[in-house]
Amino acid sequence: MDNATTINTKPKRLSLTLTPSLATTCSIVLDLSQGLRRKKLLDLLGDMQKYGRTGEAVDVGHAAFRACINFLSNTFVSEDFVESVENGEYKDIVSTLLKLTGATNVVDIFPFLKVFDPQGLQRHTIHYLNKFFHNLDKLIEKRLKLREEGHYVTNNDMLDALLDISHQDSQRMDRKKIKHFLLVSLFVTTYQLCMSNQDLLVAGTDTTAYGLERAMTEDLLVAGTDTTAYGLERAMTEVLHNPEVMSKAKQELEQNIGRGNPIDESDVAKLPYLQAIVKESLRLHPPAPLLLPRKAKVDVEISGYRIPKNARVLINEWAIGRNPNVWDNANSFLPERLLGSKIDVKGRDFQLTPFGSGRRICPGSPLAMRMIHVMLGSLLNSFDWKLQSMDKDQPLLAIPLPIIINN
Repeated sequence: MDNATTINTKPKRLSLTLTPSLATTCSIVLDLSQGLRRKKLLDLLGDMQKYGRTGEAVDVGHAAFRACINFLSNTFVSEDFVESVENGEYKDIVSTLLKLTGATNVVDIFPFLKVFDPQGLQRHTIHYLNKFFHNLDKLIEKRLKLREEGHYVTNNDMLDALLDISHQDSQRMDRKKIKHFLLVSLFVTTYQLCMSNQDLLVAGTDTTAYGLERAMTEDLLVAGTDTTAYGLERAMTEVLHNPEVMSKAKQELEQNIGRGNPIDESDVAKLPYLQAIVKESLRLHPPAPLLLPRKAKVDVEISGYRIPKNARVLINEWAIGRNPNVWDNANSFLPERLLGSKIDVKGRDFQLTPFGSGRRICPGSPLAMRMIHVMLGSLLNSFDWKLQSMDKDQPLLAIPLPIIINN
């Protein structure tokens, strides 16, 4: 069988559910792979040092995107993805998929047109997904071959963990069930890119272990890269445009970490103001303005609105985050409003759910939150920043000025 994955135009469907066992496994793997992400963080700071020495402005969004590719690829496959796939092509694939996701689809209004795909959205989405799948084929195949060797030593990354789970064999959870739950839990991004209802697209019909594990990793790489890079760029933009916030953040970092030092993931718990900055930025700039659609199982009335059975419901997270009935001074960036607050982004507080809620919450959010905090805190603590432009609508260009520590 050809190992190249293709997207089936008549995909099979699975209901989307995040299992507690998978969430626990992901948490363990994230802890074990901290060292891999630490190395990539130091690489990012080293790149910023080079810009600082020449006085050259850096495109923070582009730098964040490159860093996130390697953060994620090391967490998942212990390799620098930038070295395997030319960065420009990868970014083109991801940005195009996101544009296709956000495009107005006439099929949503006239479902009978679905078979014709009048705008070519499904066709283009399938094309770019296949390009991405092709780029990852060699990485996954290499790991599977290495695992067959007797002297293989685990990398403590996500791919090894997923492969270990998929090879379990017990009466309680056989291999078929493990595959099903892993696919359902990790295919959130394929759902966002290719679907317009509650069901889930499964990429291709290949049911071999190779096809399953490859697909699991690919979708999280697409989602995590753009979500984290966008979150970091927007948070940096807000902080750099608010000198008082910058000053408070630097003061907290200096007191708890030491001026000029990068932060560890374990440091985040003692940096409440940094946490408030990230949450406030996600309030104003959620990764996706609209959350995953939900479907009403029965006729229901909510707050005076009648929702008929089978109606698709879209939650406008962007509007909730800027609703003056929910937030005071809703359009202002005020991390203090969340300082000391129990409100978090884990889906329990409906005024702030940038990653969704319930069983369909984004499974990549724990990793994204770790990465955003560590990168943002380290960039603020390791450099002073000089803005090139005050226009928030333009890409964030700033000069990183290395902090000189006098002993």
